Amino acid sequence: MTQGAPFGGLPAPVLEPFVVLHVDLGPIREVGAGRAGRRRIIPIVGGTVSGRLSGRILNLGADWQTVWSDTAAQLDTRYAFETEDGALIEVINYGFRNGSSDVVARLAAGDTVAPADYYMRTHARLETGDPRHAWINDRLFVGTGARGPASVTMVLYEIG
Repeated sequence: MTQGAPFGGLPAPVLEPFVVLHVDLGPIREVGAGRAGRRRIIPIVGGTVSGRLSGRILNLGADWQTVWSDTAAQLDTRYAFETEDGALIEVINYGFRNGSSDVVARLAAGDTVAPADYYMRTHARLETGDPRHAWINDRLFVGTGARGPASVTMVLYEIG
């Protein structure tokens, strides 16, 4: 077996830092109980993008959450950012956040909680029609995040 290629000789994926998204959030809108859990809509109202691309998150989009229990939620976001050179890039981000009931209650109360105290991971699809950045249409991204009182910080990695 070759080191770095344990399964069938194929190379292991490599994570390359791509961008840091600082996402500003509006007030949570509680939808109520649905088929799969408690539904919430959290508006995405702005923010910044830094890293291999830089720009600003647009005041549109939302996280359409499903809260499964007092310890776990499904994250389902759709929003867009504009790069410094004027390209529009759509972000569709799907993942999970979970932790102990105490930690999740502290997050819900708006407390600052160390990201190591809970699990917040996503996979993201980015898409643009701008030819200068069209390469992102052919890449996969994963992310790790942290929830703040009125924001989320998400670090996206390109899977190489």
